[in-house]
Amino acid sequence: MHDTGDATALVVIDMINTYEHEDAELLLPSVRAALPGVRRLISRARAEGVDVVYVNDNFGRWRSHHQELLDIALDGPHADLVEPVRPDADSLFVLKARHSIFFQTPLEYLLGQLGVGRLVLCGQVTEQCVLYSALDAHIRHVLTVVAPDAVAHIHRDLADAALRMMERNMGTLVTPSSGIALRG
Repeated sequence: MHDTGDATALVVIDMINTYEHEDAELLLPSVRAALPGVRRLISRARAEGVDVVYVNDNFGRWRSHHQELLDIALDGPHADLVEPVRPDADSLFVLKARHSIFFQTPLEYLLGQLGVGRLVLCGQVTEQCVLYSALDAHIRHVLTVVAPDAVAHIHRDLADAALRMMERNMGTLVTPSSGIALRG
């Protein structure tokens, strides 16, 4: 993706989730802590007319679509973590099967169509999907911003290292959600 535009998109990673997976118990407290930052970014993006793109694991449900995943998560035991960040009618949605938001998804094409050259990443998991997505954005010459208060982790030490790697090795701007400019 070499012909990027100057628009920004907010990418919400894997927040439509049932938390029925290995390490979920370690992840849940961090999701609860990151939820206000994620909500703040989504609210600001919607208010400012910035595209909000949900990129979410399909959880191996190859016949599913985003509404089905949302319904399952909202019917699950952790609906309180999904409801506050649910997609609205204007949100865009991309399903993924692996860690990176780019790997074998139509996201790169979508961003090109939208004229997006800068991504604000939020969601989960910092030391996995967020890190790999920031790397894939970097190799595509897409600028990235990550708000440490709007990303959740399983292991704090790995998340801290991942944020340092994104900043140092990938040129990612790591700054609190309240300090992120979504326009301009």
